[in-house]
Amino acid sequence: MSLRAKLLNKDLTVGSWVTLAHPAIAEIMARAGFDWLVVDLEHSVITIREAEELIRTIDLCGVVPLVRLSANDPVLIKRVMDAGAHGVIVPMVNSVDEAQSAVESTLYPPLGKRGVGLARAQGYGTSFENYKQWLEKESVVIVQVEHINAVKNLKNILALDGVHGFIIGPYDLSGSLGVPGQFDNPRMIETMEQIKSVGAASGKACGIHIIEPDADVLKQRIGEGYRFVAYSVDIRMLESSCRSGL
Repeated sequence: MSLRAKLLNKDLTVGSWVTLAHPAIAEIMARAGFDWLVVDLEHSVITIREAEELIRTIDLCGVVPLVRLSANDPVLIKRVMDAGAHGVIVPMVNSVDEAQSAVESTLYPPLGKRGVGLARAQGYGTSFENYKQWLEKESVVIVQVEHINAVKNLKNILALDGVHGFIIGPYDLSGSLGVPGQFDNPRMIETMEQIKSVGAASGKACGIHIIEPDADVLKQRIGEGYRFVAYSVDIRMLESSCRSGL
């Protein structure tokens, strides 16, 4: 079953975040058993050339490669999708128009506005027709909910057919509430509950990123109903493992 089908069926999937550019890191993480891995272009120094290598490595390991964009940019979306990403995670989507732009930038006309070209995703020209069909049926667009304005518009954002799920960005969300990093603040707790309620009613997959590699928190979030769960990030797993061992 494809990742899009699992998202729409609200099946649990667990992935992680890649911020270090070496392909061996992506390969090790892919072989660990994650359902998907996100190449992070927003909070890393990964270049578009390095992103292609990471996408290829993840894909050839049989894991779904996604890319978290640096911005909701049609040109960047086109480039990472052409490189073979199965979908995008779009930061700071605060309105229906912004969500619609991300969807249209991912899909070819007449469903979208993405420019058509030949690269790795299209088999370097050998499988364009197959890719065109796959793109329409299987590609994934995940929006990040990380601002109070997104929360206010969340019901309408998730009503878009081309949006397949969302993932909460807790740090930026808390900042937009005026309580940066204060996850136990009543305003933050209330907002998180509001997001979960709207998400559950939408029929779309609710996602969250667990930054620290804590299996107990992972179990807790799954128990709370999150189904698109990012478990930690390469740099935190590396540092945490080193510190724990010492």
